[in-house]
Order: sequence, then structure tokens, then C-alpha cells
Amino acid sequence: MPITILAIESSCDDTSAAIIRDGKVLSNVVSSQEKHALWGGVVPEVASREHLRLIMPVVRKALDDAKVEIFELDAVGITRAPGLLGSLHVGVSFAKSVALALDIPLIDVNHMDAHIMANFIEDPVPDFPFLCLTVSGGHTQISLVRDFLDIEIVGSTIDDAAGEAFDKTGKVLGLDYPSGPMIDKLAQKGKNIYSFPEPNIPGFDFSFSGLKTSILYFLKKEMSQNPHFIKENINDLCASVQDRIVSILMNKLVKATHHFNIREVALAGGVAANSGLRNAMQEMQMKEGWNIYIPRIGFCTDNAAMIGQQAYIKFKAGLFADQSMEASARVG
Repeated sequence: MPITILAIESSCDDTSAAIIRDGKVLSNVVSSQEKHALWGGVVPEVASREHLRLIMPVVRKALDDAKVEIFELDAVGITRAPGLLGSLHVGVSFAKSVALALDIPLIDVNHMDAHIMANFIEDPVPDFPFLCLTVSGGHTQISLVRDFLDIEIVGSTIDDAAGEAFDKTGKVLGLDYPSGPMIDKLAQKGKNIYSFPEPNIPGFDFSFSGLKTSILYFLKKEMSQNPHFIKENINDLCASVQDRIVSILMNKLVKATHHFNIREVALAGGVAANSGLRNAMQEMQMKEGWNIYIPRIGFCTDNAAMIGQQAYIKFKAGLFADQSMEASARVG
């Protein structure tokens, strides 16, 4: 018998629902909350209220798009952690209600593990073991993936994540939130002519707070001499910032592949949509002999299809949650 799963994602500011049948995506609906741009970042209370408003119509559309009736569901998969606690609570409460009403299993999913599993939604898929660089708005980490349910984080950020470095730099440059996509767009018109420092952090961990500070001091100095410096050089500034963030990520990833002697390398997370990072992966494929795997952009950003993929894996392993399961802002 086929296994049909409703998956729900509500960890930040995207309300998403997907229908997965035997590991195949039948539908994947994402509703993004654009109003956060007014405040220059995600406002947790606003995000929670928007999830409450959107979750029912998003789930209905996912079912309609998949041509699946609610009574056909075999399980409900839900993001439990990490994320904004209020936003997570909305999704968890809804998922619990559906599972209870239909008397079907509830499956809790780690959001970061799900990003990695996005690489298994479509062919080609990586062979085990592989290394995955996961880069999202609030997380940057390198994981050693030995199997679907055997994932070890070998490197992570000790302060700001790469996505935060993009957004905070964009704010200093006067760009609207979210700044990452705009920096990417402008960088393609500019050149890497400004040299920003790369932090000397041991092992496979990352740090981006020092980079952010050095950019701020550089801009203050230049603006004191020319108030129009940013406006006149915005493309080159974006290209230089993006190239440095990408080089920090790639240098650590290369170091990890050498240490673990692994050439199967995957990319995941919202920042995996960045063209500079995707191009750098392709360059390393040629230089290092990697086999690379990058989900299409729709599966890089927060979405329920990746939650459903991980939920399907846990369903087959018999790993279910119960009604006492609670959302958590952190993994633990």
C-alpha cells in the first residue's frame, strides 16, 4: 500500500504544506510573508499571526493540488525544531490536531536535517557517506551524512550565520530585507575589487561577525571621504562581499572533504539559492573531483516537501512522535 504523508513547515516566516506519497512530491505549497520587509527582518509575533491565518488554506491547497482527500493520509510530518518558537507552535498544534482527528501517526522533523534530505527529492541523489554544507538564514553547518538517520554536525557557526551576514551587510548598504537575493543580483554586475578579511577559525567551524564588522568600518571610512561611495560602488561592493562569504564557506568545505576523504558533496538551505555559491560548487567539482548535489531553488528555501521527505524516512523506520511532543526553538 502507498504511504501518503501531509507535511507542514512553519519554522520561520514561510507557511508551507506538501503531500508526499512513497517519497515522491505530489504538491508543495509555500506562502511567504512579505510584510516583514517593513521592519527589516522577521518579527516573531507577526510571523506567528500570519501562520495562524495561512495554515488552513495552504494545507487545503496542498491537498487539492495533489488530488488527495484528507482521509487518504497515513501520517502527518511537522517541523518540531529549530526555529521561531511561536511559529513552530502553530504548525505543531495544527499537525497534532490532524493526527488526532484522523488517528494517524505524528512524525516530528528536525528542520536542518530536512534541508539535507532535500537532496533526495529529485535525481540524482548522493551516495553515502557524503558531506553537506547547509546554509540558511540562521544556520551554517557542515554535516557528515552516513545514512538517512545518521547525521553528524562536524562544523557550525560560532556567531552569525552566512545568511545573517548577507542581510546585515545589506542593511548597512541600504538594501531592502531580505538582502541576500539583492546582493546576489547586484554582485553579478560588479567585480570583486575590495578585500575583506577571512577569519582564522580552527577546525570546520565558521565565523561571520568579524567580517560584518570589518565591512562596517570600511564603509564608514570611505563614506567620510565620499558620502556617495556606497551608491557609486554598490555593484562592486556586493560582488566583494558575496565572494568573501562564499570563499569562507568553500574553504571550510574543501578542508572537510580532505579530512574525511569524501568527494560526495551536497549543498542545502536557503542561501544555497545564491548564484555565487552554486557556481563555486561547480568550480570545485572540476578542481577537486567532487560529485556535487544541489537541490533546485524551490527545494533550497524553507518548504514542506523537504519536511515530507524526512518524515517519509522516519515513517519507514517506525519513528513516531506522540501528542506530548512540543516545539523547540533549538535542537535538543
